[in-house]
Amino acid sequence: MFGRLNELALKHDYIEYMAGVSMFFGLVFIIFLITYLKRWKWLWREWITSVDHKKIGVMYIVTSFIMLVKGLIDGLMMRAQQATACGDSFGYLHAEHFQQIFTAHGVTMIFFVGMGVIFGIINILLPLQIGARDVAFPFLNSLSFWLFASGSLYILISLVIGTFAGTGWVAYPPLSGLKYNPGVGVDYWLWSIQISGAGSLLSGVNFLVTIIKMRCKGMTFMKMPIFVWASFATMILVIFAFPVLTATIGMLSSDRLLDTHFFTSDLGGNPMMYINLIWAWGHPEVYILVLPAFGIFSEIVPVFSKKKLFGYTSMVWAIIAIAFLSFIVWLHHFFTMGAGANVNSFFGIMTMIIAIPTGVKIFNWLFTMFRGKVTFTTPMMWFLGFVVIFTTGGMTGVLMSIPGVDFQVHNSLFLIAHFHSVIIGGVLFGFFAGYAYWFPKVTGFRLIEKWGKIAFWFWIVGFIVAFFPLYILGLDGATRRLNHYEAATGWQPLFIIAACGAFLILIGFCFQVLQLWKSIKHRDENKDVTGDAWGDGRNLEWSTTSPPPFYNFAIEPTVEGRDAFWEMKQQGTNKQKIEKYENIHMPSNTSLGFLIGFLSCVFGFAMVWHIWWMALLTFAGMLACLITRLYVKNIDYYVMAEEVEQIENRNS
Repeated sequence: MFGRLNELALKHDYIEYMAGVSMFFGLVFIIFLITYLKRWKWLWREWITSVDHKKIGVMYIVTSFIMLVKGLIDGLMMRAQQATACGDSFGYLHAEHFQQIFTAHGVTMIFFVGMGVIFGIINILLPLQIGARDVAFPFLNSLSFWLFASGSLYILISLVIGTFAGTGWVAYPPLSGLKYNPGVGVDYWLWSIQISGAGSLLSGVNFLVTIIKMRCKGMTFMKMPIFVWASFATMILVIFAFPVLTATIGMLSSDRLLDTHFFTSDLGGNPMMYINLIWAWGHPEVYILVLPAFGIFSEIVPVFSKKKLFGYTSMVWAIIAIAFLSFIVWLHHFFTMGAGANVNSFFGIMTMIIAIPTGVKIFNWLFTMFRGKVTFTTPMMWFLGFVVIFTTGGMTGVLMSIPGVDFQVHNSLFLIAHFHSVIIGGVLFGFFAGYAYWFPKVTGFRLIEKWGKIAFWFWIVGFIVAFFPLYILGLDGATRRLNHYEAATGWQPLFIIAACGAFLILIGFCFQVLQLWKSIKHRDENKDVTGDAWGDGRNLEWSTTSPPPFYNFAIEPTVEGRDAFWEMKQQGTNKQKIEKYENIHMPSNTSLGFLIGFLSCVFGFAMVWHIWWMALLTFAGMLACLITRLYVKNIDYYVMAEEVEQIENRNS
């Protein structure tokens, strides 16, 4: 009746038991707190069933915050293991558990932190920056988030029931095949990626249509903010790349469930085809993560340099070039497979070329700062940290684009240091910059700068201490996924330094939590009463209140230039003049997105454990929800002009 699920699924080591117990008590505390405050109805009405793009964006970020905690703990555990597992000491983790943590860390940080914060900040800002009241498909937006959240749960569920994959975050066959991994770990990985990936693909379609069809009057493509351009290119990448991921994981699932042989050598299968396909998705994925961060920096640097962005047109074309080139460099992820000199040369040259438009963007930001009145606020400090860390990561990337060099360092910690420099230095620092910059727009009050700056210094110093030693270790031969090494290597001091750096990063994260708590506590003292917290807002989102009303704009704006609100400010007005308020058509809340997300999570769990009756019931439930959505129209509503006027007068 329960398939493979039995009492052995609950058998873990003491660390996993501790994680499970802490999750249980944390969940009980949250349920008790919501019940005590009598907030269940409010939570359901205002958040769970909401189709407001701003609230969905906040929920993305909250989910990513929870997963960031998990990812940081995984990283600390790996560094602690490597610092202690030398010679006769084998550390505190057995090899299999270390591999599971290694895999879970990669999946968590790429899919559920990187993707989550990017989709969260795009959700919040994109409609505001193009003068729209919502995204093109509000229900689809809600469904996308709940699929994303459902996919993330498998990593947490595997701590209590079963185990997670120990294959590495891209799960190469034959190691991920049924022959070498008959347990549930790889299946958890498959359904986690498949369900959340479906949500990402739906978001890509939604945002692309929003940008194309819902820009306000006067906003041509060459008048769009750079953040919107970056989001536009990102969604094109999502739409082309994620179907490849879906098909690849579908074939691997078929190998495991139906004994097909797409990626096994039996009966003509080919594991290298999987690696080609996964990286045909995987390298565009890197730019899906980093392009929106580039857009964030393009909004921040002009504001805190008191200048217009240098080279708007070249920035747009750099984004387009990066998006195009990202699809023809995937093979540099496996130069070592022996494809031949001609193939390796082509992909090596393409990898070098993609550094050119990226370099253009770096120089444009620096020229924007040149002779500007630079203010070193927290967002600007995150940008400068990005320049240092991302540029060093980019230089090592160009080095590894040489196939001969890559043969030496590909399977080493040198590559790990490069990858983290690009992803943390680019994506995470970009999100932190945007988080600090746009926080007043979302909440109506500012973050306390002092704590943000302390957090920044711990993060950047911690990053350098944690990852720069890995370049040395990699050149000295330390491989990836290393859970033990001999004392004769002399590596332990560098591993200890790296572990100290990871601890400094944790302290920086704790200061960010403290900053948020202190800012909420003193929010009345830090209110953003102008709707322009930093005093020099450049784009359209500043022409509405902080936080924006649920309809965003009382009257749909018209723009005549690239820096619409900044130009209005030069003329002495902060808002477009509203002569007459009108009724506003808004979509109503719906519970169907949440229900489909919940049922998809149960469906995936049933497929992992081969509980076929449960899988059939939940699949039927999802179909019923979709049919309900298709044939039973939600009752949308109008916000009457009188109510709009009252809200606007109160906000002003």
